[in-house]
Amino acid sequence: MTTSLVDTGALDRAVADLRTGQDGWAATPLAERIALLERMLPRIAARAAEMAAAGARAKGYAPDSPVAAEDWIGAPWAMAQNVTALLHVLRRIAAGREPLPAHAVREHRGRTVVDVFPVTGWDRLLLNGFTAEVHTRPGTTPSQVRDRAARAYRGRAPRPRVSLVLGAGNVAAITALDILHKLYAENQVVVAKTNPVNDYLRPHFAEIFAEFTARGWVRFVAGGAAEGAYLAAHDGIDTLHVTGSERTHDALVWGTDDRAGERRRDDTPLLDKEFTSELGGVSPCIVTPGPWTRADFRHQAEHIVTSKMNNSGHNCIASQVLIVPADWDGTEKLLTEIRRVLRALPPRTDYYPGAQDRLAAVRAAHPETEVLGADGCRLLVPDVTDRDDPLLTGEVFASALAVVRLPSTAPGTAPAGVPAGDPATDPGAFLKEAVAFANDVLPGTLGATLLVHPRTEKSHPRQVIEAIDSLRYGTLGVNCWSAIGFLLGYTPWGAHPGHTRRAIGSGIGFVHNAFMLEDVEKTVLRAPFAPAPRGLFTGSPSISPRPPFYVTNRTALTTIRRVTAFTAAPSLAQLPGIFTSALRG
Repeated sequence: MTTSLVDTGALDRAVADLRTGQDGWAATPLAERIALLERMLPRIAARAAEMAAAGARAKGYAPDSPVAAEDWIGAPWAMAQNVTALLHVLRRIAAGREPLPAHAVREHRGRTVVDVFPVTGWDRLLLNGFTAEVHTRPGTTPSQVRDRAARAYRGRAPRPRVSLVLGAGNVAAITALDILHKLYAENQVVVAKTNPVNDYLRPHFAEIFAEFTARGWVRFVAGGAAEGAYLAAHDGIDTLHVTGSERTHDALVWGTDDRAGERRRDDTPLLDKEFTSELGGVSPCIVTPGPWTRADFRHQAEHIVTSKMNNSGHNCIASQVLIVPADWDGTEKLLTEIRRVLRALPPRTDYYPGAQDRLAAVRAAHPETEVLGADGCRLLVPDVTDRDDPLLTGEVFASALAVVRLPSTAPGTAPAGVPAGDPATDPGAFLKEAVAFANDVLPGTLGATLLVHPRTEKSHPRQVIEAIDSLRYGTLGVNCWSAIGFLLGYTPWGAHPGHTRRAIGSGIGFVHNAFMLEDVEKTVLRAPFAPAPRGLFTGSPSISPRPPFYVTNRTALTTIRRVTAFTAAPSLAQLPGIFTSALRG
């Protein structure tokens, strides 16, 4: 690394300030930590519109565009939601209560499971029908889970340290939420280097964290790879957390010279510090065959397109591979609806650096690629068969969706009188194939989405449960895009355990995690298969309409503005406006 072009003096001062301030943060009593978060919420609300508008303009659309709902969800609302989640847990502890309610920890199928969402009455009202449970690692007992939750606030605080957070360039809230996790869950003060792609957020972060910066507990710095590498190697930095790519991690740990491979082989890293990370991967969306109606195909097509097109596909958790049953007659119906939704979306560009080159590579590798939409950025590759295909081996991080078709009937298992290719002969056989493909072929373990009709789950409970238990992902969304786990605050966010620095995959460790749970294996989210009122007829009753994060939601911007204000400062008077907007979406 060439340091002559790096302002090392400014970086050194930032680290020195934090080393001076780390003991002050460690000594800050719980009551004051709570008060700091309470005072942060009004600052988030005050900066919300400007922060979201900055993101919209940087991505090429107007702040009042319907698409700008994504910038509200991924910035001010996510920040307010995570702060309120932390406040809920810390207030319980301050009141002399356990972090976790007694009923939340249970044994299920020989494992300890923790119900982490919904938590409050507002959760049950605003995200009705959405649930989340954390599966802990094998051998973890309920008493261990309860005893270890939020242990930093129950007489076992870790020693103060200085952490480097290398911010992501795609979703605005990532950097802020990583800072909060380091401060509150790990007792570490933070120097946060914003990503050059969204460095426009730095003034907003500085205002929101103003009290923390004033006391020497947080510092924001700008720069690129050179500044990040300098700070990572700095003697004053004790730990690191990075959100990015596997390449970023490997460059810091093993270097980029001719000896990088040798260092990795011998496990002699250039950087030997405590290092957590969230590094993305190739995320699947698995479609289980079942008794879907025309309305189900339309709704789930909107869901799937949202999981791909949110933020123009520039999400580490974007669905990249749609795994469908080869012989199910519903597959083509679903793809027809997906094409319809993609064509109908308003034009937008893939703004992230390198995205156009990656999309061009997809088109070059697949002459059969369907280009849907006038912007030329929405690519559908309808039948990928080669397991070494680039779409299956690397994250495209742009708006391209690959379709993989797997057998939906096990040989010789069709019931008497039913053709072997019958559309719904054996969902269990398909799930077995799909789970094996996702686990063993696709790189990465950050998140996956599983779509299954409630009647199919009712008729094949064992097979669906086995699929849920077997999928090796840090977050699994059942009828819910797994990215929702990033937003809720109570749900630990990170890769499935098992990666090492020599094979980093989707990363190591979990963030957010307001209950500060240890021994986490995965989070399982659930949402209604169909919106209200149609959910009553599918077996997934709720009062939730089309979610505001859907790219097809007509009133998403108004709804999420109101939800953000409510999350920062709840009042009953705000609810009619929220519900009126949500029901029109």
